[in-house]
Amino acid sequence: MGIWLLSLFLGSATAQQFLRAEGPDMVNAAGQKVVLRGVNVGGWLLQESYILGTDTLNSQGRIQAALLRTMPAKKVEQFYRRYRSRFVSKADIDFLADQGFNCVRLPLHYDLFLTPKQRLIRFRALQNPAAVTAYADSLAAWNDRNQLFTNRNLEGYRHIDDVLRWCGARGLYVVLDLHAAPGGQGTDRNINDNMVPLDLWKRRDARGRLVYQDATVRLWQQLAARYRTDARVAMYDLINEPHNLNAAHGLSNDNQELRSLYVRLLQAVRGQQDNHLVLLEGNGYGNEYTNLTPDKLPAELRPNLVYNAHRYWCSNSPDASDPNPNQINLIHNLAAFRDQHQVPVWVGETGENSNDWFATAVQGLNNQNIGWCHWNLKRVDAASGLLRARPYGSILTAAGRHKLLQQVQFRQCQINKDVVAALTRPADARTPFSTLGIPGTLHAVDYDMGRAGVAYQDSYAARTDYRNTAPVNQGDAYRNDGVDIERIPDQQSNGYAVSSLAPGEWLRYTVEVATAGSYTLQVRLKPATTPGRLTFRLNDAVIATAVVPAASGSPVWTTIALTTSSIPAGQHTVQLVVEQPVEQISWLRFLGGNSAAAVE
Repeated sequence: MGIWLLSLFLGSATAQQFLRAEGPDMVNAAGQKVVLRGVNVGGWLLQESYILGTDTLNSQGRIQAALLRTMPAKKVEQFYRRYRSRFVSKADIDFLADQGFNCVRLPLHYDLFLTPKQRLIRFRALQNPAAVTAYADSLAAWNDRNQLFTNRNLEGYRHIDDVLRWCGARGLYVVLDLHAAPGGQGTDRNINDNMVPLDLWKRRDARGRLVYQDATVRLWQQLAARYRTDARVAMYDLINEPHNLNAAHGLSNDNQELRSLYVRLLQAVRGQQDNHLVLLEGNGYGNEYTNLTPDKLPAELRPNLVYNAHRYWCSNSPDASDPNPNQINLIHNLAAFRDQHQVPVWVGETGENSNDWFATAVQGLNNQNIGWCHWNLKRVDAASGLLRARPYGSILTAAGRHKLLQQVQFRQCQINKDVVAALTRPADARTPFSTLGIPGTLHAVDYDMGRAGVAYQDSYAARTDYRNTAPVNQGDAYRNDGVDIERIPDQQSNGYAVSSLAPGEWLRYTVEVATAGSYTLQVRLKPATTPGRLTFRLNDAVIATAVVPAASGSPVWTTIALTTSSIPAGQHTVQLVVEQPVEQISWLRFLGGNSAAAVE
């Protein structure tokens, strides 16, 4: 599956060498260009609610606060240690390497670098907002006494070391991403697990110091001191997705606060004689760089910088552009920014869309030689990640937590092979989703893998406007394409049907025909309230047409039958074309020509 993707890496999947910036390119020690294409392992060392299907709890801190209402802190800590030991393992990393990816972005919560006793004080602040000031003052006191992030055996360091060992064994680079910074870098609690929005930028101690910024500087000093000679680390992502830094929230409108902290952080890293690549993320969820461009930074801090974009729910057209040249989530702006400032650029997050959008984005970024990192490896009961964990119930119950710990393990997850194909195969590729034969049953939802217009056609195949929140797959089931798939109770089906059909939509299936001849074609469907018409093609030739009467009352599942024209043996493509829609289609069944043409 990953051979095509692997061929794009230009030797970068060999044993890791230190990466550096050379003009607009990342290069290794031999001067070869390296393009990092990888996957985020979010939801592991920082839980995000939607990844776990706990959206009403909104963030890791709120999940923990809810658990603390019924469990002692020691038990909560025990659960989280077990969770982190299982959500990502060597098996997950080996899977990514097998698909041809060459890097992993590792989102980190800063609280993993606290001692257990220090984390208990943070737990108290999660339970009682009145304790937030006391917690911030404690952070400042620990920092003053050199007791912050200094223990070499802290859990955060152990997890980083595990990932470096697993990735190093397979030739993958690692990006260290401070996903939840002390105090929270924005207003979205789910992303940065803040207790008070934007406290990273505002909270001062009794001496007037920006206490959370001081803690963030200390953390990067410690990380740089530990990993400065480690070539398995591709780069440091200093702060994930700062956002809502603006006058409406009591800050400047031109990123002054963000620039000041970046200068401090760069000085902290370089002060450890650490020359790793450093990834900067702009305001507005990582995309806007007013006053953050290289010319706005001290000259001594400009070497080995990389600029980030996070691409969600936007156009992939190479011609689409933003009038603000410092807003770089669109491909045109991203490439123009790179060329103007002669710095490498990288898409640290992209995903949460349909396979068609993924394939189009990958093609556009690859054409510009821009690396990217898919969000995300794994989610509970969702189709857009590479892996899908089964639903487990509620994290607030003992039974739910037990099932969660079992079902997030790699061996228990389902591989979303359509997502893997969209990310790793050429954009025009079409490959079978299942092995299908004639005679036999073709489940409607098992159409080939590939882009819209290649494997299927649907009137709404990708979300390209963040304001449009309508799901691309309206049934939100089974697969991650524009095809609308619903779970159905019909006992004669595999539990799924293609739904919300529109004229001109179609599906393609790669089939192996065992014996030449004409066949009886049965179609399991639910009629619409208006007449339907379905055309069936073998390659480019029509082999049958079904005229489906309108339902006389409430539509019910029925099986219609018709006879095909002669079909040759061998591998072919069956195409189901919707001329006039029926309500749902469950399966097509090809029976030998002498079979009874049953109709229900």
